[in-house]
Amino acid sequence: MSAAEEVKVGDKIPSVTLMEGQADYGSPVAVDLAELAAGKKVAIFAVPGAFTPGCSKSHLPSFITSMGDLKDKGVDVVICTATNDAYVMEAWGRTSGGADAGIRFLADSDAELCKAFGLTMGSDTFTRSKRYSLIAEDGVVTHYFSSAKESSDTWAPNVLSAL
Repeated sequence: MSAAEEVKVGDKIPSVTLMEGQADYGSPVAVDLAELAAGKKVAIFAVPGAFTPGCSKSHLPSFITSMGDLKDKGVDVVICTATNDAYVMEAWGRTSGGADAGIRFLADSDAELCKAFGLTMGSDTFTRSKRYSLIAEDGVVTHYFSSAKESSDTWAPNVLSAL
């Protein structure tokens, strides 16, 4: 898949390195997304920015409150990603309650993942990810939810309705 191509059902999760922040400002840990997704059913949702209004008030809370239902549908890992750094992602996960709910907050600081998925958008400061959600099973995308029409198309209730 080229950088210009938008992710679609049947695509493989790319082997990109995302960074996971640690408590008490510990050194972030590298996570290979393809390795994390191998052999599992994963839900990945991306937001344009941690701590931004729509992401903090709607998108993230929809996944926090749906964690039990996602697990009941067989989802092993739920991942939130944004192009913020690992320290910001860790702080957002901790302060939002998302980390306590079991969501993993992985930083796509270099925009590797959103570029691989063809889902970048510019901003006045840095490359941001478009808002999306997807389900992958054993590293292959089985469901993709775009925010092209409505942001709410990427929220957890819509994801759950497809599972």
